[in-house]
Amino acid sequence: MEPGQSQVDLHTVVDVEISALSVSDSPRISGENQEHIELLAVADAPLPPIIVHRGTLRVIDGAHRLRAAERRGWSTIPVRFFDGDDADAFVLAVESNTGHGLPLTKAERKRAAERIIASHPIWSNRMIASIAGVAPATVAKVRRRMPGDASAEGGRVGQDGRFRPLDGAQGRRLAAELIAADPDLSLRQIAQRTGISPETARDVRNRISRGEEPLLAARGKRGGQPERGPGRPPGPRPAFGGSATRTRMPVADRRRVLDRLKGDPALRYSDTGRTLLRLLGIHTVSPEEWEKITDGLPQGHRRTVAQLARAYADNWSELAHRAAERETAAPVGVREVQALGGNRTVPNGNRTVPGGMW
Repeated sequence: MEPGQSQVDLHTVVDVEISALSVSDSPRISGENQEHIELLAVADAPLPPIIVHRGTLRVIDGAHRLRAAERRGWSTIPVRFFDGDDADAFVLAVESNTGHGLPLTKAERKRAAERIIASHPIWSNRMIASIAGVAPATVAKVRRRMPGDASAEGGRVGQDGRFRPLDGAQGRRLAAELIAADPDLSLRQIAQRTGISPETARDVRNRISRGEEPLLAARGKRGGQPERGPGRPPGPRPAFGGSATRTRMPVADRRRVLDRLKGDPALRYSDTGRTLLRLLGIHTVSPEEWEKITDGLPQGHRRTVAQLARAYADNWSELAHRAAERETAAPVGVREVQALGGNRTVPNGNRTVPGGMW
C-alpha cells in the first residue's frame, strides 16, 4: 500500500480503555455481523491487536474484535496506532478487511473503490484494485462514471510507486528528445526522466536506430490492421535473413564468424563469453528453417511467440548498440575483452547483468 507518510506503528502494542474508542466510517455498508462477533467472543484464543487512529481513537481495523472483547467482559484491548489522515485511514481499513477477517461484500468493495478513487485519483486502477479486492477493469469502469472521470492530470502512480503519464505517446516523444540530445543516457535514466518503463525506453531507442518513428503505429479502422509507420517500407515482408533497409550477414558468413569467435580464449574461458557463444549459435539456422518454424506455430500461440520474439530482438538490439558504442570508444586489441569479458556490469532495464549480457 502507498498511503503517503501514513503508517502503522508495528513495534508498539498498548492496552487502551474500550470506553475511549469509537467505531465509525467503516467500509461495511451492512454494519457489524453479530454472528461473527459471537464466534470471536467464545473462541478460546487471544484477540490480535486492533488498529486505531491515534488522533481520534477511531477503530480502523478490528471492530468485530472490539465487540467480542466487550462480550468477554474486557475493559481494555490491545491496540496498534495508525498515524495519518482520514483518507489514508479508510484505505487501510479497506485493505485490512480485504486481506483477513470477515470479507467485504462485492457491493462494499466497489463502494470502497469509488471512495479511494475520489481521495487518491493519482493512484492507478491496478493499485486501487489490489487494495479494494476488485478487478482493475471494475475500478476503470467506476472511475469513468465519476464526475470529471476522477483522473489525475498528467499520469498516475502504480503499485511500484512510480509515476507514469496517462498519455504514453507523450512519454515516448520525451524519450526520443532525450536520446537525440544525449545518446549515452541509460535506459533507467531515460525512464526516470520521462515516466515510461525501461522496456519502453529501449523500444523507443531501437525504433530511432532503425529510422522509425518513436510512437507506436496506430490501429487502422478496417480489419484491425496496424497502419504503417513512416519508417516501415511498403510492400511484402522481407524473407528471413533479408531486409529492405539494410544488408544482413548471410547465414554461411555468420557460421564462419561464429567459428572464429569460438576459437578466442577470451570468450571460451569466461562464463559470459560461453553464454554469448551459446546464444549466438542459436541464430545460425537457415532462412528456410526459420520459415518452417513460423509455418509450424500453433494458431493459439502465435501472438505469445511474437511478443517473446520482439522482446528478444530488443535485447539483441541493445547488445548491438552497446557493442558499437564500445567499439568506437576502446583501443584496438582490447575492445572485445571490454565488451564481453570480465565481471563488469552494465545497466539493463531494472537490473544489472554480468559482462553486458542479459
